[in-house]
This record gives sequence, C-alpha cells and structure tokens, in this order.
Amino acid sequence: MDCAEEVAVLKRALGGLVGGEDNLAFDVLNGRMMLADAAKHVSDDAIMKAVADTGMGATPWQKGARDQGTDNHRRQQVIFTALSGAFVAIGIAIHLYLSADILTGLKLLVSHDAEVMPFPEIAAYVAAALLGARFVVIKAWYAAKNLRPDINLLMIVAVIGAAAIGEWFEAATVSFLFALSLALEGWSVGRARRAIAALLNLAPPTVRKLLPDGSDVEVPVADLKPGAHFIVPGGERIALDGRVIDGSSAVNQAPITGESVPVEKSSGSEVYAGTINGDGTLTVEATKAVEDSTLARIIRMVEEAHARRAPTEQWVEKFARIYTPVVMVLALLVFVVPPLLFGGLWVDWLYRSLVLLVIACPCALVISTPVSIVASLAASARAGVLVKGGAYIELPARLKALALDKTGTITRGEPVVVRVVPLNGHTEDQLLARAAALEARSTHPLARAVIRYAQEKTIAFTPAEDVEVLKGRGLTGLFEGERFWLGSHRYVVERDQDTPETVAAAEALEADGKTVLVVGNERHVCGLIAVADTIRPEAKAIVAELHRAGIARVVMLTGDNRVTAEAIAREVGIDEVHAELLPEDKVREIDRLVATYTYVGMVGDGVNDAPALARASMGIAMGAIGSDAAIETADVALMTDDVSRLPWLIRHASRTLGVIRQNTIFSLGVKAVFFVLTFAGMASLWGAIAADVGASLLVVVNALRLLNART
Repeated sequence: MDCAEEVAVLKRALGGLVGGEDNLAFDVLNGRMMLADAAKHVSDDAIMKAVADTGMGATPWQKGARDQGTDNHRRQQVIFTALSGAFVAIGIAIHLYLSADILTGLKLLVSHDAEVMPFPEIAAYVAAALLGARFVVIKAWYAAKNLRPDINLLMIVAVIGAAAIGEWFEAATVSFLFALSLALEGWSVGRARRAIAALLNLAPPTVRKLLPDGSDVEVPVADLKPGAHFIVPGGERIALDGRVIDGSSAVNQAPITGESVPVEKSSGSEVYAGTINGDGTLTVEATKAVEDSTLARIIRMVEEAHARRAPTEQWVEKFARIYTPVVMVLALLVFVVPPLLFGGLWVDWLYRSLVLLVIACPCALVISTPVSIVASLAASARAGVLVKGGAYIELPARLKALALDKTGTITRGEPVVVRVVPLNGHTEDQLLARAAALEARSTHPLARAVIRYAQEKTIAFTPAEDVEVLKGRGLTGLFEGERFWLGSHRYVVERDQDTPETVAAAEALEADGKTVLVVGNERHVCGLIAVADTIRPEAKAIVAELHRAGIARVVMLTGDNRVTAEAIAREVGIDEVHAELLPEDKVREIDRLVATYTYVGMVGDGVNDAPALARASMGIAMGAIGSDAAIETADVALMTDDVSRLPWLIRHASRTLGVIRQNTIFSLGVKAVFFVLTFAGMASLWGAIAADVGASLLVVVNALRLLNART
C-alpha cells in the first residue's frame, strides 16, 4: 500500500464488511490497515479475501516483522518501469534510424497514418506498453470486475484504444509515464519509512545497568524495566527516560526539546532518551520502558500524523471516477446505437467511437498537472527550496497560519556573547581574558562562545591552572597566580557575594532573554558576560513579508524558556508565542491551529520538531542546519538555510496553481470541442490525434514558464 488511491479502493471494498468506512484506519508509511473497536467482528480470512478481490494482498500484522512482500513489489515496479522506458527509447531510436530525414522522423509526434510503421518499432512500443502496464492492468482488471472504474482502468483503456488505431508510440508513452508516477509514489513512501526508522538510532541499543554491588553490566535497552538504575558516562546518549539519582552534568536536550543550550542536570532532574550527556557521569533511575519513552512517542506521532494525512484523494482520481465510466459508456453507445436504431454503417460508427476513445485519452489532462509541477519543482530547487513532490507544491498558497520553531529558524541556533558588563574597576578585556582562561578546556557551547568572542577581540589568554568543576554551579581555577571563579547568578548568591549592582545587571539581562555568566574572585564580582542565541537579522522583515503574502497568523513554538521566547517574539513581530514545549505540546498547538485555520505550516530544524512537521498541513525543515529526521519528515526543506525563501515559496505556489488551472481548463476544453465534432461526423483520427498532441505540447510550453520563477 503506497498511495491514497489504494486506500480509497480498500475503503470501498471493505467498508460494508466492517460496518462502514469510518471503522477503517490506514498507516500508509507502514503498510497497515487497522479496524476500529466499533467495527463488526470479521475473521482474518474474510478480510484477506476481500483485499485479494481488489488485486492487493494482506497478511495479519506482526509488530517488528519486515514486510518483504512490499519491498519486493517496489523493486519489481522499478525494474518494469525502467524497462518500459528503455523500450520507448529503443522504439524512437529505430524510427529515427529508419527515417529518410529528421522531418520525416518528427512524424512520430503526430501519426503513422500515412505510412506503415516498421515491425521492429512496433515490437519495441508493444514491449514498452506491456511492461509499463504490468502492475496497472491487475488493478484495472479488478476495477472492471467489481464495476468500480478508476484511473487504472482509464489508463488501460487509453492504451488499448491507442494501440487499436495503430498509435503504438502513444500507447507506449502513456503506459510508461503512468507506471513511472506509481513508482515515484512508492519510492517517496519508502523514504518516509526509512526516516522514521532512522529516529530509532538516536537512542543507543544497550545501556549500562547498575547492579546492587555497585558494578555495572551492559544489557539491551529493551531488558531494562522502570525502576532499574543505569549509568550514563560523559559524552554518551541517554538510552531511556529517567530521573537523575546521582551526579551532575550539562545535558544537550536539543534533539528532544529543542532548547538552544545544554541544561544542567543534578539529583532529581528529569532526563530524556536520545539526549546527549555532557562532561559528567550520571546515575539515572529509569522511569519508563523503552516503548514509552519520549523518543518512542515522537516516532509514533510522526507515523500517526502521516497516517491521518494519507487518505486524502487527488482531484484527478475523483474526476476519473465520473469521467472514466462516462467516456467508456459513451464510446460504446456511439458504436452500437446509430447502426442498430438508425441504420448507420458499423464501420463508420466504429471509426467514430475510436475517435472518441482517442480524444478521451487523458494525455493532455494527465500531463497538464505533472509538467506544471515538475517545472515548479525545478524552479524551487534552483531557488534553494526542496519540495518533496507535487502533492506539496501548491499547499503554501493555501496556508493561513505558520508556526515557527525558534532555535535555528528565527535565531541562528548558536550561542554568542552579546554583552560584557565589567564591574568593580575591571575592564572588558580583563573580564574576557579571565573567563576564556577558565573555559579554555571546556566543550560546553557557552564556553566555546566566550572563547570565540575573546579570540575575535584578539585578547591573549593562557588556560587557567588547577581548574575545578563545581557540579551544576560553575568552575574555579588559577589565572596569573590568582584564583577566579565563573558561574551563574545563582552561584553568586551561594557565595554570598551578591550586591545590588550585580542583581540589577543580571536581572536586566535575564529579563531580555540572555544567559548570564558571572566572573569573580575571593574579593568581589569582576563582571557579567551575557550569552544568547542571536536573532537572524532578516527575521523581522521576513515575518512582515509573510503577513503581506497572506499568512494571517505567525506563531512561535519553542522548547526554550518563556522569557527568552517572548523577548525574541516582541523584537521580530511574532503574533503568538508558546514556550517550554515538549514535542507532544507542539503537536497539540498545531492541532489547535489546524482547527482554527485549516491550512497550517510548521517550520523547524530538530528531531523534536518532526512530529509537528508531520502533523501540520505542510512541514518545512531548515535543510542546511536541520536534523536528518526533520528534513526527511518535512514536505519542504530550505536547503540554503534562507528563511526569506518562505514568502517566495508562498508566491511561487500561487503562480503554480494558476498555471495548473489554465492547463486543466484548456485540456478539458479541447476534449469538449472534439466530442461535439465527433458526433457531427467532422472529426477524424488524424485530427483527434493532432489535437491531443497539440494540446499536450501547449500545456507543456505553458508549464515551462514556471522555470523562470526564481526570485
């Protein structure tokens, strides 16, 4: 099961069996069909037989079992599609080789009515048509058998109709292009499946379980039960959600919560699976089993969000439900009614019915949307915007609300020194030299920010001696023969060295959303260094441009602290801000926005954003700095890390929608004209084929205008 079309077929086939289509749920990513508790009791055998009657197959679901059948089907689909395309190319090559000149060869684009097509060329096109129709014909057969015409049956009828009048090239290309679209759809679903599997690699497969005698042993994560104790050495990933019972360290929680700087953890602190321990060693009591961890919930939320979106049907499929049976019945009536009722010539009306079938071949209609989308996708890629398929290229034009993650999206995602406040007669250079000396051997992001700033200011310093890390508070060391300390404002209070001047300066900086590092010695506080994740300089202008592009509500969703988030939101012009959010909180906020605005976009860059990206109407990932999971889960990736591409993407989507509407109206208009001419006896096979090819060429030319939409 790869697409919404198959979901629709299964709903129609099994809805009555289980008491209604609402009792069926589908997880396209994992190829699962689920029955609701309210469904009628039906045996597995009855369900598998009903599925088999659609041309598909089913087996009872087993957790953890790899679906080899799906993988084999996809591989075969790719092989048959590639072979079909190869035979189309061989047929073209044979035709051009046997043609007297290039102009004669170009007749291939119109018709072979004026001359007999060489047998080798026919053989190549027949092979291409058969190979391309390998998987389509099965679904078409069951659609005809069950009297439920669909796009598959229409494609097969179009191929047979083209072959019946000798248009072998058209039969081959229609078959190949439709097979290619099915293969690409299956490939995109496969990539999404692999993205979810990659999330599992965030947590280690084994954990160091602490034994009662104080020793530890490495065991599989799945074997560790809630209440058990395990050890997390410095630099390693935490395997399970838990509570720290011993030790202190700074933990990088960005993969789960999105916080821009590591969070100090000590006894009693909560930690999450998939986060990265800093320098210290932690002893943790597991509070959840591996299948209930925050990371496991993220994976489930991504799956569920995709599953909720999967059943949406494309317009072409809905149109084909009416168009296909109407055209087929109409062609049959054109063939039999006039000879039977009015004494018309059978040969004459057979010819007219074939003309009707040829003009009904939805080449221009089918091509109109894909070519527009391909051109639009190409223009997007050249503009640094990776849009993952045509299903998402038009969505930005419908967005009414846009949720933005803070870190890495509105801000740069990297802490930097933004202010230095010397106190008690010290200079800025002295303060930075002491701080850099104390932090010289630390890998903490805040420490690296201080060192980088000191180097940019060309301040000379040597690493401090006798450096001692004060777990969860700061550090001390000897610099130029004197002992200095560095820590948070809370540590200053602990040392009883706080003064009204220090309090006022620290509170002012923290109220502005900055992290404060304080440097001092045994006598007094030397000064304060403010570190913050700086706002992208273009962020304010981009938010204003988003509003002009039609976004009614711009919302910030972040795992960072509320003070920092609100300060940034005020400066940038964000309409609404929600801070201190876990991944499930972000999904909840997206659900709330969807209920109000229907079409909601989400922009993020971390693993913690993946569920919200999947749940939103459109997920947009920061491609240059984003995590693999966010990029794979999102529908769009900004590969150049340029947030200004967001307003461009919305305008580009509007242009694409306009071209698609033009092409669709034109394609259907040409068919309507030839339907009338066919009944009037004024249409010929040559004219029908020329009109179909001409319409196809015109919609392609119109669509290619989108290639210039790069700015």
